[in-house]
Amino acid sequence: MSASNPAADAHPMISIVVPVLNEEKLLEASLAVFSKGLRERYRAELIVSDGGSTDSSLDIARRHADRVVVHGELRRQTIAEGRNRGAAEARGDVIVFINGDTVPANPEVFFATVGDFAQRRGDYRRATALACPVNVAPAERRGADSAFHTFYNTYVRFLSLLRIGAGRGECQVVRRDAFESVGGYREGLAAGEDFDLFARIGLRARVRFAPELLVYESPRRFRKFGYLRVLYWWTINALSVMFRGRSSSDEWEPVR
Repeated sequence: MSASNPAADAHPMISIVVPVLNEEKLLEASLAVFSKGLRERYRAELIVSDGGSTDSSLDIARRHADRVVVHGELRRQTIAEGRNRGAAEARGDVIVFINGDTVPANPEVFFATVGDFAQRRGDYRRATALACPVNVAPAERRGADSAFHTFYNTYVRFLSLLRIGAGRGECQVVRRDAFESVGGYREGLAAGEDFDLFARIGLRARVRFAPELLVYESPRRFRKFGYLRVLYWWTINALSVMFRGRSSSDEWEPVR
């Protein structure tokens, strides 16, 4: 089911899709970044796709979003399903998938860049999808955060230069027609669905790394498990998706 905001009647150019599951600790601050004024200025709509939250996430989402999609089944939804459900509600020419614990470092620059991309202007006019660099906000950032994210952003950028589609699921920007042409995220993947999507798009069109689209993510997963363990899981899942067509994890453990 979905809730609609009458203020979002004008045809949007950009659809922001935020998958959510029990994100009450961070969601208010995350969604507030996508203010009504910012959305109106860049012809954007905000869609929250809730995976069945049992906390106050839905109440927060309904205060901020133009539409809220709710997973009503008893089984646990994959994040790929959540993103696809949000995309099914999207009306924009470009879809921005951004996690509930992730925000643009500079919202004005972020949306100006996505707006140019949507209108096929600027450096990314010929691209089909954009990978966003990821870091931790300066107030929370530690030396290990800087080292890891510098390494991983460089890795993603290098793959882009090789014309290999790659991009982290914290934030992915894609033209809606391209997203639909590849069938969206593969819903059976519990992990690795982000790189899988861009890899499939990259076989058909250009995926670019866009430094202007820097986003800050919560470091909570890295604080709990450490960077080496998380990187190991990412690598194992990516290889499993690449060579076996399925993720090695049956479920991706939420950290709240």
